[in-house]
Amino acid sequence: MKNTVMIKAVIIDDEKNCRDTLQWQVAKYCPQIEIIATADNAESGLSLIRNKKPALIFLDVEMPGKNGFDMLEELKEINFHIIFTTGFEQYAIRAIKFGALDYLVKPIDKDELITAVGKLNSQFSHTSLEQIKTLLEQLKKHKDISSQKIALPTLHGFELVLLTNIIVCESNSNYTQVRLASGEQLLISRTLKEIEELLDMYPFFRVHHSFLVNLAYATRYIKGEGGSLILSDNITVPVSRTKKENLLRLITPISL
Repeated sequence: MKNTVMIKAVIIDDEKNCRDTLQWQVAKYCPQIEIIATADNAESGLSLIRNKKPALIFLDVEMPGKNGFDMLEELKEINFHIIFTTGFEQYAIRAIKFGALDYLVKPIDKDELITAVGKLNSQFSHTSLEQIKTLLEQLKKHKDISSQKIALPTLHGFELVLLTNIIVCESNSNYTQVRLASGEQLLISRTLKEIEELLDMYPFFRVHHSFLVNLAYATRYIKGEGGSLILSDNITVPVSRTKKENLLRLITPISL
């Protein structure tokens, strides 16, 4: 029998049934994970992290008193992986995604659990302080797009980019080419659909199955069956016929 290196983990969740269920799921579906302890509040969780030094924590987003995000702000070092668990708060889920972190929505699906745990052996091996800082910034300023950053996963790590600096995202098979206002282009290891889910807010709009644009950079629309949209730096992107009507509503005060 092969010796398997177990990943030591803790669960921090104020609901006992959630802790018990997740512990059972991990034991059944993720044999490489060993739950070494659980905590029912943030203070106990901080104590576990400092004393047990786990490689992974399953962290509940919403807890009475001090929530999971408050807890993270008290840590000076993040040297473990985090999988957030949450039952609601769509804005929090978006913030977690912006930080390129993993999360599970309650009730937790076993396949999603297996997928999240599987990432531990990939490029997502450790959560960085920069990712946590990005997450906390999004939670505090999620209504102000001018200050928001997104962590874009590249082949070499993560690029932290201001949303306002993104001009256009173009599909490139299972990757996405992101063009920035500086002229720099990043190859992101996410599909355009995944990027669209992250940027599901104005002024970002999917004008074509291959293009997601920041309408703040739109300078002209050229009529046609679907037409074309001209962006800064004379970037031209096609507009699909099915997207034309909604696009015109966004960029003109009256329908054309």
